[in-house]
Amino acid sequence: MSETILQVNELVKNFKTGFLGKEAQVLRGVSFSVERGEIFGFIGPNGAGKTTTFKCILGFARKSGGTVSLMGETNENVGIKSRIGYLPENPYFYDYLTGEELLRYMGDLHGINANTLKDRVDVLLSKVNMCHARKLQLRKYSKGMLQRIGVAQALINDPEFIILDEPMSGLDPIGRREIKDLILEKKAKGKTILLSSHMLADVEALCDRVALIMNGRVVRIGTIGELLNEIHTDYELFLEGSRDDVREHVKDLNVELEERAGFLVLKFDEDIKTRVFEAVMKSSSEIVSLHPMRKSLEGLFVEEANKNE
Repeated sequence: MSETILQVNELVKNFKTGFLGKEAQVLRGVSFSVERGEIFGFIGPNGAGKTTTFKCILGFARKSGGTVSLMGETNENVGIKSRIGYLPENPYFYDYLTGEELLRYMGDLHGINANTLKDRVDVLLSKVNMCHARKLQLRKYSKGMLQRIGVAQALINDPEFIILDEPMSGLDPIGRREIKDLILEKKAKGKTILLSSHMLADVEALCDRVALIMNGRVVRIGTIGELLNEIHTDYELFLEGSRDDVREHVKDLNVELEERAGFLVLKFDEDIKTRVFEAVMKSSSEIVSLHPMRKSLEGLFVEEANKNE
């Protein structure tokens, strides 16, 4: 039976804005849960409320309404914080420290004994491929290097629950691959991960379940398979024949016609697939191939963004 690590119910957050202190509602009843051992993706456009949700979960921002439970305790229980690792979206570290000193400092804050901490620092520097820069001051780190050391500091206390806000930000393809492998390694060890990312392909590759937040509300939640099944599939039909002839036969259908690599290509939605085939068969064109366009979180993201404009 699954164990709920995080339970968020009807979370509301209001901020005062402007000279008159008028309240603006950023979170409008956000609800979702994260089960032990899963990687849960939390995605949405800029300003949707992802980072604010994370800050309310961790107690960095005071919630205006709703409840948050972490590992069976209220999120106001300071003791559970030692079991959590966190990478903020825009981390700021004391830049006069070296990478190694930062990890030691974070480990000291968690009360990790010296011998354990030394071994853990060495292992984490290796995991994020930063051994070569362990003695370099953070002020001399690139964006990608800071991101790597930020992931390492989030893991220094060997947390049960890890919250990563845009962990792939600023990383090159090799760095993204390495951090994804590290996240999957933590999942294999039974850790629970909540992450947000604009790299939707990475979310698809990593996450067991995903919640999509728009304008401060969770509008979709489910497994990747469940969410992608909600998206219509577009098709591309490759033909050989006369452009004018094909256009005449499909003129009453909602299709796009273009020429590509010597072929005529019809683009259309799955809802009219049968009608397109019937129309093409009446023409003098020859069907070469049919390709379903890949369903993706990006498609769902765009659909929901258009609905919420």
